[in-house]
Amino acid sequence: MLKGIISLFKSVFLDAFRLARYPREGLKSLYGVSLYRNAVYLMLSSAVGAATGFFFWMVAARLYPVEGVGLASAAISAVGLLALLSTLGLDYGLIRFLPNSGEKANKIINSCFTIGGIAAIALSLIFLAGLPFWSPALLSIRGHPVFFAAFVIFTAIITLQSFTRQTFVAERKAEFALWQGLIFGLLRFIPLVALASFFHTFGIFASWGVASSVAVATSIFLFIPRAQTGYFPFPVVKKEVVNEMAHFSAANYIATLIGGMPHFILPLMVINLLGAEQNAYFYIGYAIANILLTVPIAASFSLFAEGSCDEESLARNVARTLKLVLVILIPAIVIIFVLGDKILLLFGEAYSENATRLLWCLALSAFPASINSIYFSKKRVEKRMRSVVILNVIAAVAILGLSYFLLPTMGIVGAGVACLIGRGLVSLGIVGSLLHRR
Repeated sequence: MLKGIISLFKSVFLDAFRLARYPREGLKSLYGVSLYRNAVYLMLSSAVGAATGFFFWMVAARLYPVEGVGLASAAISAVGLLALLSTLGLDYGLIRFLPNSGEKANKIINSCFTIGGIAAIALSLIFLAGLPFWSPALLSIRGHPVFFAAFVIFTAIITLQSFTRQTFVAERKAEFALWQGLIFGLLRFIPLVALASFFHTFGIFASWGVASSVAVATSIFLFIPRAQTGYFPFPVVKKEVVNEMAHFSAANYIATLIGGMPHFILPLMVINLLGAEQNAYFYIGYAIANILLTVPIAASFSLFAEGSCDEESLARNVARTLKLVLVILIPAIVIIFVLGDKILLLFGEAYSENATRLLWCLALSAFPASINSIYFSKKRVEKRMRSVVILNVIAAVAILGLSYFLLPTMGIVGAGVACLIGRGLVSLGIVGSLLHRR
């Protein structure tokens, strides 16, 4: 096993050296492999979202008060959590079952869209009704009718955005995911600036939601028909289609829900334990660190889609995916450690002073997160979901539990330490199980 790890890192170094020395030939060879091509498109899509998000929050931090940034980021996190709940695991079902669905493809896509949209509206209304119990800091949403309605509508939109992206992944047409990301990423700056004089919090939230709405509409009416021949959006629920996907989707739903909870709950935990100002510092540091996580996440989705089409090449594609991730991730983490405090200065001196150590901890946690993501995609292709669910439970409990105890004493750095430990525990479990099998 040790010899294999040494060989892998040697191969990674040589590939990185060749790519740096002969970038044109290296990029052409990457584009010729569908696993790499779609992974790169997904990475670019995520990178566009992360980079435009970086500047989005930088502009927001300059135009809006710190408390407004904190409240808006918490509201956006809440929408993201509700959208995650609303997918019901059917987003992963799309990737696994759509490639070989034949004439049922349109029924699968529209059934997922319809179920997800209905679930999003229902769950957002339940969330708003129970705000006094789970997030009193967001009660202002209920006091503003426009904010209330936008919250419900945007939750449904973000749910559909997830389904459209996974449709592109399943069809191995990830270039459309990149276009969707560009539309969303660039368009949100217009209302962000235009609304700054009228709102302290809602302007940030509305600009983000309006851009998502345009991106989703463009995807449904323009991009999906090009990826899936003969597609036309129509609200429908086909029982036979849903039943076929149900078992696999349910297991993925549990795993994804549990695994994604820290991402959405941490901002709510920070704002309720430390206040809106500290949540603004946390959210900006967390958003920058998430740029690193786009690399393993995008590569893992490409692995999942490729494996769903060609299971026989799974082992080779797992090794390819890990190499691709390490080639990109290692220099990126070095940059974060060297320039992280300078990057945060773009948001203001207070952000650099308060969020640099958090950013370092989260950057380091990208290594174990990469191992976890690739392993989970392998298990999803094999339809062996038990270990995926168990390991996601371990990570979520560790991250949220440690954060709850560390935030009051360590401040927002405590959440970064919790993420590093939680993700590290899971990757150690994965490596340990592989060593045991050897």
